[in-house]
Amino acid sequence: MRPPPLDPISLEVQWSRLISIMDEVDIALVRTSFSTIVGESRDFAVIMLDREGRSVAQSQLSSPAFTVTLPATTKHLLAAFPPETLVPGDVLITNDPWLGSGHLPDLSIVSPVFHDGELVAFMAAVAHIADIGGRLDFFDARDLYEEGFRVPPSKIVEAGADNDQLFRLLAANVRVPDMVIGDIRAMIGAEELGADRLRDFLADYGGAPAFLALAKEILDRSEAAMRSAIAALPDGEWRYGLDADGYRDPLRIEVTVKKSGDAVHVDYTGSSPQFLNASINCTTNITFADTYYPLKCSLVPEIPNNEGLFRPISISAPEGSVFNTTKPSPVKSRSKSSFHIHVAIYGALAGVMPERIQAGSGSFWAITLHGTHPEDDSVFNVHILPNGGKGATARRDGLPTVAFPYNGTVTPVEIAEYQAPILIEHKRLVADSGGAGTWRGGLGQEIAIRALGPRPIVASLRPDKVRFPPPGMMGGACGKAGHFAVNGEAVPVAPRTLQPGDVYLMRLPGGGGYGDPAGRDPRRLAADVADGYVSAAAAAEAYGRRPPEAAPAGAPFLQEEKV
Repeated sequence: MRPPPLDPISLEVQWSRLISIMDEVDIALVRTSFSTIVGESRDFAVIMLDREGRSVAQSQLSSPAFTVTLPATTKHLLAAFPPETLVPGDVLITNDPWLGSGHLPDLSIVSPVFHDGELVAFMAAVAHIADIGGRLDFFDARDLYEEGFRVPPSKIVEAGADNDQLFRLLAANVRVPDMVIGDIRAMIGAEELGADRLRDFLADYGGAPAFLALAKEILDRSEAAMRSAIAALPDGEWRYGLDADGYRDPLRIEVTVKKSGDAVHVDYTGSSPQFLNASINCTTNITFADTYYPLKCSLVPEIPNNEGLFRPISISAPEGSVFNTTKPSPVKSRSKSSFHIHVAIYGALAGVMPERIQAGSGSFWAITLHGTHPEDDSVFNVHILPNGGKGATARRDGLPTVAFPYNGTVTPVEIAEYQAPILIEHKRLVADSGGAGTWRGGLGQEIAIRALGPRPIVASLRPDKVRFPPPGMMGGACGKAGHFAVNGEAVPVAPRTLQPGDVYLMRLPGGGGYGDPAGRDPRRLAADVADGYVSAAAAAEAYGRRPPEAAPAGAPFLQEEKV
């Protein structure tokens, strides 16, 4: 029997409950995870899919790119393990970059959900695990095989029984097996919780037919909303190009955005060819994800993410280019390329929707600290993912030290110092790092890490926007470029052995400004100087005028903005 059509209120209530289920799954994964990169930096996503592998709901804090790639990964897994062959208790896994989210550290785990003997949905998670073997550095691999252990589409649990051989293979090929296996079991356990909560939902709302009708309604209405937002823009074709740090050689991004009717196509012809000597290549899954995300943010920011929103957007890139790399090219640090996509897209659309674009952001860097504790020779592997300043928009200043285009968080000082023999001497905002503009870019931050204890620590850094700072938009200035050093001296981007007492300093970039600096409200500039965000000298140089007498912190115009 076909369920009755959903009225708007029932749709909202049921859709919100699905999202709340995934929020609970998210919390469960954080609380049961073993690594800092999952539990503290939140480099993961959890989503619910219908039985065709289409995403319906996700936790509100899920990492954006993962929620876009995971539906494609699920469909690849279902091609290897057709739905009719699955049974309760099966759990699927892969980390193939061309099937998943673009590099080996991201493990995708998918669990089918059965109700009354019928396959109804999937619970899925993808998380960046603490280690996957391979090289310690971020950039120097010559091919995928140097980057770690690849898991083809497999069953890690079959009919409720562990695939012991696969668990042993994983444990044997990573540096911190307890941490990695612990995170895998946390993902599986969180998905089991989600499956239980979904079965409760099915019992309350009419079982599988009602859920599948709800999923279709969510997907169709979301697609219609995205198409409507696209249709409101004029038809046309717009181009933009920019240079980014790359690794040994700069990265060139060329983008053409073509809008026709209610659809958008983004083409990357003219961008750099794939890099043979740098792990910064992107598979098309991650290229699409980082293309879709800025468009979603600007066009339909209020609609919870789901696969219906993907449908009106398509991409293309020449095979063998940095945004459509071929096997087995190195991809470990693909974010060094993909994290610049949103800037290129916003640059292309600046003349079409200037009020809905954002200047370049300073996020995000990553540093891993690897070594052994002297007390018991146990291995530590700590990830810290700090962010620079966020780019400004047409309506507000960029936020300081906030991730974009992703939403990860930095590992807290206390956790990092507990898990590794280090002292974080300071974390502080960097004055004058936000690009000048009518709206100022967010400030970057400086972090100093001192190695402690009697043993050396291997520190691997993935910096960005050191040679090419985050660009401004609509006349705004660039943010301040990043910088890093050991004991006050510049060092190459390579794993660095820190001796006891060495200090690794990271100065992350500020966000770009938006609009002509001459248009900045004098009261805001005065408050910036009073708060130490902008020096008096920079105010005179960057804004072309001496700021008026400083307003006290918390002046009324700032208070009103926060309400």
